[in-house]
Amino acid sequence: MATEFSLYNVHCEWGEHGVSALAPHCDVVIVVDVLSFCTCVDIAVGRGARIYPYPWRDGSAETFARRAGAMLAGTNRSQPGYTLSPASLRGLPMGSSLVLPSPNGATLALATGSTPTFAGCLRNARAVAEAASRHGRRIAVVASGERWADGNLRPALEDWLAAGAIVHHLSETIAGFLPHALSPEALAARAVYREASQTGMMKAWLLDSVSGRELCERGFAEDVTIAAQTDVSTVAPMLVEGAFRNATPKSEGMLSPDLLGAAGLRASRPTPASHRNPMPPR
Repeated sequence: MATEFSLYNVHCEWGEHGVSALAPHCDVVIVVDVLSFCTCVDIAVGRGARIYPYPWRDGSAETFARRAGAMLAGTNRSQPGYTLSPASLRGLPMGSSLVLPSPNGATLALATGSTPTFAGCLRNARAVAEAASRHGRRIAVVASGERWADGNLRPALEDWLAAGAIVHHLSETIAGFLPHALSPEALAARAVYREASQTGMMKAWLLDSVSGRELCERGFAEDVTIAAQTDVSTVAPMLVEGAFRNATPKSEGMLSPDLLGAAGLRASRPTPASHRNPMPPR
């Protein structure tokens, strides 16, 4: 892997191992979890919200949210209130603070160490690519995937499509000026995205993907439809001192510390091992 970093500028990988392999060598990491963490983050941040990623869906999340002064999203899409259902967040009050537990996207976002980190999806692919390119030319795009019953990574088509969309926009933004800019994996992801985009099959592919069918069977086809919308958002959610907030040229680097930053959760962007228990100190 080390040799590859001298050959390519834009890389695509999967899951936690992808983050641990790429983050130390890249200028920026873009985490992709289309169904549904990063899509939820895009919608909420677009409403001026702060979204605190949290890796576990257990009782510790309630304590974490209370100490952060934030609401806690529910773990069951069917329950009332705000959940990992993108549709549930479209009415989130402006400027809210919300803890969003997710074993996939949130876990990856909290494992990137000191590397600037964005939440990418189909909706904000262009915006995130443009924002990420301002942090450097060595860019990692990491697809979260899903989990099999035994906990192992299950690659997810929707995440590969969104990774490809981001790579597509990166290649227009910066990669065209660089020799050998895209790794073979990045080229492959871009090719899959372009096929879906050029044939008008993006929504159909997402609805018929394994993850999409699972959500449709549970009554959440609307979530898949929302997630399939491409480049409809100008939001670039960046993880700053524990929370995702919109990153613009004016606001990047100018955000004030929040409760979790003061508590040391991510103010110094610790190593992945320290994220195994991201609880504020008592």
